[in-house]
Amino acid sequence: MLSAEIFRRRGHIRKQCPLCKSHFWTLRPDQEVCGDQPCTPYGFIGNPPTKVAVESLRDVRERFLSFFERHGHARIKRYPVVARWRDDVYLVGASIYDFQPWVTSGAVPPPANPLTISQPSIRLTDVDKVGRSGRHLTGFEMMAHHAFNYPDKYVYWIDETTEYAYRFFTEELGIPPEEITFKESMWEGGGNAGECFEVLVRGLEAATLVFMHYEVKDGKYVELPLKIVDTGYGLERIYWLIKGTPTIYDAVFGPYLAKVRERLGVPEPPRDVMAKASIYFGQMDPEVISLDKAYDIIAEKIGVDGKWLREVVKPQEALYVLADHSRTVAWMIADGVIPSNSGAGYLARLLIRRALRGLMLAGVDAPLVELFDLHLKELRYDYPEVWEARSLILELVDMEEKKYREVLKSAPAVVKRALEENRRRGKAGLDKEDLVTLYDSYGLPPEVVAEAAKSMGIEVKVPDDFYSLLASRHVRREKGREATLVEMAKVADLPRTRELFYEDAYMRTFKAKVLRVIDGKYVVLDQTAFYAEGGGQPADTGVLRHSGGVAKVVDVQRVGHVIVHVVEGDVPQEGSEVVGEVDWERRYALMKMHTGTHVLIQSIRRVLGPHIWQAGAQKDIPFSRIDVTHYKLPTPEEVAKIERLANDVVQRDLPVYVKVMPRNEAEAKYGFILYQGGVVPAREIRVVQIGPDDEPYDVQACGGTHLRRTGEIGLIKVHKVERIADGVVRFIFTTGPHAVAYVQELERQAAEAAALGGGSKEELVEVVKRLLKRAEEAEKKARHYAELYAAALAENLKAEAVGQRRLAVVELDDEELAKRVALLATKRDPDLVLVVKAGERVTIYTGGVDVGPIVKALREIGFRGGGSKTFAQGVYAGDVEKLKEAIRRAL
Repeated sequence: MLSAEIFRRRGHIRKQCPLCKSHFWTLRPDQEVCGDQPCTPYGFIGNPPTKVAVESLRDVRERFLSFFERHGHARIKRYPVVARWRDDVYLVGASIYDFQPWVTSGAVPPPANPLTISQPSIRLTDVDKVGRSGRHLTGFEMMAHHAFNYPDKYVYWIDETTEYAYRFFTEELGIPPEEITFKESMWEGGGNAGECFEVLVRGLEAATLVFMHYEVKDGKYVELPLKIVDTGYGLERIYWLIKGTPTIYDAVFGPYLAKVRERLGVPEPPRDVMAKASIYFGQMDPEVISLDKAYDIIAEKIGVDGKWLREVVKPQEALYVLADHSRTVAWMIADGVIPSNSGAGYLARLLIRRALRGLMLAGVDAPLVELFDLHLKELRYDYPEVWEARSLILELVDMEEKKYREVLKSAPAVVKRALEENRRRGKAGLDKEDLVTLYDSYGLPPEVVAEAAKSMGIEVKVPDDFYSLLASRHVRREKGREATLVEMAKVADLPRTRELFYEDAYMRTFKAKVLRVIDGKYVVLDQTAFYAEGGGQPADTGVLRHSGGVAKVVDVQRVGHVIVHVVEGDVPQEGSEVVGEVDWERRYALMKMHTGTHVLIQSIRRVLGPHIWQAGAQKDIPFSRIDVTHYKLPTPEEVAKIERLANDVVQRDLPVYVKVMPRNEAEAKYGFILYQGGVVPAREIRVVQIGPDDEPYDVQACGGTHLRRTGEIGLIKVHKVERIADGVVRFIFTTGPHAVAYVQELERQAAEAAALGGGSKEELVEVVKRLLKRAEEAEKKARHYAELYAAALAENLKAEAVGQRRLAVVELDDEELAKRVALLATKRDPDLVLVVKAGERVTIYTGGVDVGPIVKALREIGFRGGGSKTFAQGVYAGDVEKLKEAIRRAL
């Protein structure tokens, strides 16, 4: 039993709901059910229980944060919606995500304790219910207060948490105490779990108070070292409770919906009908009752015609979806997400396309970018970062709409192929997995697929939870298996390897003791200057010299806290001393590449925009690569500007600082741009800063080896820029002597090319122009001679009479010439059948003779191919005389 001191003190009664069997606490002796959906219908629509007047979401947020500040909580800034500090999820789904796994595991202290925050969050688990249920959102603000109780430091737990909730709702919002129900439940999310109270008011869950003390491992609960108060107060839900509007969308997005309705000419629905319908929609579970059936049930309950209710509600659903999805997408893009077919970009594209599809189904015809812009103007004060990214958001939304409309044009052909493929496999129609495949592979929404299939006489059922199913497959990052050279068990008992390459990145030689040799080729030392592969930087190579000879180091890998050297040659003995020699020329070149990568990514970001995030990198020699999130190929002018900016940093010879900082301190000082290169799994972060503290050029959490100053990089030269995936652009570049060698090779090739055209490398452009002009003149002459030759061939064709037709067979390898001859010959003689043979390829031209019977006859002698009424093409490897004889029979 979950209880709190406030229940005893104020006379709450514990009861069990006869419908859902949950236990709950109430002050009302006559309350029979738990107060939650679907056991209790909404009782606040048109009749809000609060006694305070608020004008906006901003007012509610400020009341909440100020209340907890007055009660000893530190207010902290909201985190981004993209969880860049985590490697398991893409998006923040609750305020506790900000502190998982580092704070919740006890590895890192919280930024304040206790604290309060209002965190924008995104959840797509119920995306299909958005716009329909009246209460579901994909994007919302979770107001919260958190306390982290350590074994040696108690802050507060169940009693204080429940007391705070009671006082906030009664004192700050003026809700009568008897209206509040505390329902006992269990919560699980983000890898943690705990018992909880759901705070319910007139059928609406307004907050959840979680007492987190478990970690979820392999489906089992394991006690955490901390006891964590994890609360979530729904900002939008509380505002809806206060306003009492028919739906949460009318409360949260009221001003925006009014502007959109005016822009589109969509009338506001009757408030009494929407109010009654919303109560019932809130109680309907789409997984049990289909949406279509729900309309008929609700229409009967409120005494209206089902068809009329659909006509009233459907356009509103589309606008509700638009309002919710446009805000969520704006949050995502402003935080660097580029709509694409993978990762968080997949989820952004899914929301944009669902909004578009909803508007199309409702018969709304307006550019989506205009409707988004209306919303951005509404969001500018609460989310200034969204307004700053306005031009990028609108450009991307416009691009996505154009792509989507192109996708729709391809639907009939794609669906036809899918149906035919299923028939070949002995499968009828299209099922849910087929719909998922068609969406993921071609971007086709299930409703469009169903329409296309219906036109072909096939009925396809679209699941009500289709988009939720898609989202569930893409909300978590795919974590690859960590490859290790030796089993962890074989080195787990060894002490941590001292990492000399971090103490002095310029160390070339060192002495060490051999702690273990495994399988005759894996060597563990007590300390090493050999860098272990990681962060896109290859492992060092070199040698280990010892009394028994020389071992060549060919690879170095990290296995937990131990560094393992892969060696060839004379393997040293355990307990012996070795002298390690790093291949310095290679290491120094890799250091130039790694520091150059940091300079380049920041230069790219400054030229192309703050939405640029690293999507992958490999530092190598002679060329390295860096992949970035960007929605189009940069122009040559942009690439040149990036190069100039990067090389300016080299010329300025900026200092490069490497410092180890507590995670919270680093995040507070530099922000989450720290994780440009990916997640760093440690309580302390190794920070690489380029430039002085007062104006750093770049700051990243990084485990690589770096130079002391940017001047050591030498030249930075971009070799190639290409799109490698939807929303990802790759920069291939080189630095230092490798860059010089690359430029010299370009100059040599330019000089050679110019010399072939009779000029110098300085005249290369003029030489090329001159050669192009000559080539154009030669091509013009060639076309003229080809036309004369084709005319001569057409005129002198040797054709035999076959009944009323004429048959000619010629051998020509030039396909264009063959077409010219055929056009001239068949135009002159409509009864001519011209066969052009080029090896085994056979083409048949006629001026008006039906080739159908000819093709049929040829297939009997091994011809494989087909065509139109007067043209056919295929392959035939047999005798020419047999070919002629078959055609004669057909004619």
